[in-house]
Amino acid sequence: MIELVQVSKLYNEGQPNELAAVRDVSLHIEEGRVTVLEGPSGSGKTTLLTLIGCLARPTQGRVLLGGRLLSGLPEPHLARVRRQTFGFAFQRFNLVPGLSALHNVMLPAYPLGLPHAQLVARAREVMASLGIAHHESTRVELLSGGEMQRTAIARALVNDPAVLIADEPTANLDAALVLQFLAIMATLKARGKTVIMSSHDPRITRAALVDRVVTLADGRVVGAPDGGAP
Repeated sequence: MIELVQVSKLYNEGQPNELAAVRDVSLHIEEGRVTVLEGPSGSGKTTLLTLIGCLARPTQGRVLLGGRLLSGLPEPHLARVRRQTFGFAFQRFNLVPGLSALHNVMLPAYPLGLPHAQLVARAREVMASLGIAHHESTRVELLSGGEMQRTAIARALVNDPAVLIADEPTANLDAALVLQFLAIMATLKARGKTVIMSSHDPRITRAALVDRVVTLADGRVVGAPDGGAP
């Protein structure tokens, strides 16, 4: 379980232009479920995802994983937890142009220090599971939008994380690709993965596989069925 306790994130703290991106959020996220953070642009969805995934530290409050306090860990330890526990799929994919799909997928696994052949085998396995093994040698800028998305998801899954975090994953996808994405998420859920997404796309928030929708406005949780607060 991931737990946020009275978490806030301030930018330019103490300055005239101080901005509270997340305000006093308390939230339980159950493992093995699909949770969607919804809200308009500027509501704090992306910032909250970065706090959940330990990409940023809260200004105030605590972030816990399985009862273990994460937000106070030194950066080397936090990086290890982040690498082993979370996989990230970004809205614009963040693939590295000029590199093949295979090498993009392998990138998060390099810090594990595994033999190169093992890294290649691991990346190929996850690409095959997403139906893109035949594109392993293709430079990512030559892939279609759907192929880019599956490559980004493969990269997020290459370390076999318990939690997949996806930020606005369908923002630039047509209806057919959204259905493909939802099918992939359903497969991950069936495998026991925890999926946390941000989206204001009703095709996502109303999808049958979604267990819970947490609504944000002005950095605060304004709706969270199933007990948003501890």
